[in-house]
Amino acid sequence: MTQEHQGGTGGWSAARRGVWSRLRFTSLRLRLVVVFGLVALTAAVSASGIAYWLNRESVLTRTQDAVLRDFEQEMRNRAGALPEHPTQDELQRTAGQMANSSQRFTVLLVAENPDGRTVYGSSGGLNGFSLQDVPVSLREAVTERQRITSNNKSPHHLYWQRIIDDDTPYLVAGSMVIGGGPTGYMLKSLEPEAKDLNSLAWSLGIATALALIGSALLAHAAATTVLKPVQRLGAAARRLGEGKLDTRLRVSGTDELADLSRTFNKAAEALEKRVADMAGRDEASRRFVADMSHELRTPLTAITAVTEVLEEELESEGGGIDPMVEPAVRLVVSETRRLNDLVENLMEVTRFDAGTARLVLDDVDVADQITACIDARAWLDAVDLDAERGIHARIDPRRLDVILANLIGNALKHGGSPVRVAVRESAAEGTEGAEGAGDGGDVVIEVRDHGPGIPEEVLPHVFDRFYKASASRPRSEGSGLGLSIALENAHIHGGEITAANSPEGGAVFTLRLPRDVSARDASEKTGDNGDEGTEEDAR
Repeated sequence: MTQEHQGGTGGWSAARRGVWSRLRFTSLRLRLVVVFGLVALTAAVSASGIAYWLNRESVLTRTQDAVLRDFEQEMRNRAGALPEHPTQDELQRTAGQMANSSQRFTVLLVAENPDGRTVYGSSGGLNGFSLQDVPVSLREAVTERQRITSNNKSPHHLYWQRIIDDDTPYLVAGSMVIGGGPTGYMLKSLEPEAKDLNSLAWSLGIATALALIGSALLAHAAATTVLKPVQRLGAAARRLGEGKLDTRLRVSGTDELADLSRTFNKAAEALEKRVADMAGRDEASRRFVADMSHELRTPLTAITAVTEVLEEELESEGGGIDPMVEPAVRLVVSETRRLNDLVENLMEVTRFDAGTARLVLDDVDVADQITACIDARAWLDAVDLDAERGIHARIDPRRLDVILANLIGNALKHGGSPVRVAVRESAAEGTEGAEGAGDGGDVVIEVRDHGPGIPEEVLPHVFDRFYKASASRPRSEGSGLGLSIALENAHIHGGEITAANSPEGGAVFTLRLPRDVSARDASEKTGDNGDEGTEEDAR
């Protein structure tokens, strides 16, 4: 039950990560959707705004013109029929008649009665439309007398203004009767038109939202269409980077993405051909070195036998070697040994390159192995050994001897005596204390000299093949392969060698080897291949 719950949670988390990876802001898909959405939103809002403004002006202008035209006609026909100084009853009756027109607006008439008092007549009654409801600016414009000109035939005109009272829009207009008479004001509610415009605004808003959603869906579909080839190209590039050089893309169409796929296929084909050519040349070079080394061993065996005889003659008392020839003989002996070592090293390198190098494991005491290596090469006086007996490791003794001989010999040749070799145990990762070190862990061997150290620009190259620290001295006693072979032998054990300069002076080479190589190999096989690793070990 718990495993199922964890699996479901893991699947949901993976799905959420997948969705987030597709929708992260750096995603091209999301950016395309956002850009499409912004363009569609801008276009929809602009179109809706223009449509709303045009419809609003059209509706209001049409209503306004009809109301003003009706009001002007009523003022001319009915208010113009009143005497110059009407009574209030006459004004009230005329205002009621004017309000019953087809536009149904409210009317306020203002005049002076025969007694000289200002009287009012409103179609809305005493509490209806009053003069205080008319803006002052409109009243001033209506009562102001205009100068008669050729372009202005009347001293008074009809003026109008839109106002809002209690969130309700109104149209207010005013005019005076030409030739004397009452002043009339009109109030018309524009609430029906406002409701129509609000409905139009809601419709345009819904249309804008639908356009935005449609653009997002269209952008997603377009992004999917565009990005699928890009995703396939990215997956193919990853496979190509993993070394699958036969990766190719299926090409269809004639657009830019198809051209890009063709270019990728041509590049992959050229790369595969180039790598195949390089691999063939590399294999030919390794085969040449291996064959050459094997061919050289036969004459070298004969030459070595002759040089041994010559060396015995040199060492014997009263030998038959001419003193004048003796330096040449000694040179031949030393160079023959050097050539023999070079051929052996080349053969070892070819085995590493071909992957045919194998370990012959044995349980060895590390301190005894180091002592045997130093003793065999007569280095006891030049090397200080700091190693406790009883540190055992299951490794290849011959390859450990090669590593130690190269490291100690390099320290004696290029460093300064005395050379100090120290051995210690290192706990395996995830363990603590001596118990962890005894169960697995590593063996660490440090070789330190007291020379000037290694130049910083040389440190990254000390393990390179045929590398010489000084280009002006390309010829030396070594072949330039010793440290490289030592590193390869450490790697085949699953270990490592590092080079550094000690703060106290001199160079320090640190060799780290697992205490049980066979156990490490078995764990790696089991961890990598599961049951297959165990079956392979059994075979």
